[in-house]
Amino acid sequence: MFFRSERLFLRPGWPEDWEEVLARMADEDVVRNLATAPWPYTAEDARVFAARPQDPRFPHFLVTLPSSEGAAVIGSAGLRAGPNSGDVELGYWIARDHWGQGYATEVARAVLCLARPLGHGRVIAEHFADNPASGRVLRKVGFRATGSRHLRQSLARGGDAWALGYEIELDAVSGDGGDRMKRAA
Repeated sequence: MFFRSERLFLRPGWPEDWEEVLARMADEDVVRNLATAPWPYTAEDARVFAARPQDPRFPHFLVTLPSSEGAAVIGSAGLRAGPNSGDVELGYWIARDHWGQGYATEVARAVLCLARPLGHGRVIAEHFADNPASGRVLRKVGFRATGSRHLRQSLARGGDAWALGYEIELDAVSGDGGDRMKRAA
């Protein structure tokens, strides 16, 4: 599956992408905000990540920034089965040199635009409590804080860290990116 947003192109990862993934993920400030990425992040980790198989109901993408030289990988985003039965979880990361430019918000919106046609009516997300920028991204795209605060494992941190929960109910999603999303009550 491929998806184009205003400035970004989302595409599946391919095994040959591992070097670009490694270059973007070999940054402790990026990896420490993810639950399942180890630190240090190695070439083997990047190879495994780039070659992950796709699940049609839970797609994951490399986030690329098209340019005249091609499309550079600047992050990743996708959906996965959440921790509880029936949950669908949004996840994303953006390389540090692209922080503060609205790419995380744009890619989160793009993935949510795909979630409804895939049959998902509710999506959850979490961020570590010491990463408030991710909470701002989630609120910008319509998530609401659930009040959930719990310890979540972080491989990069070598233990548990406090995570804050969010959710969104999707009521209608159009193919033109003009989403109408209803906050969960």
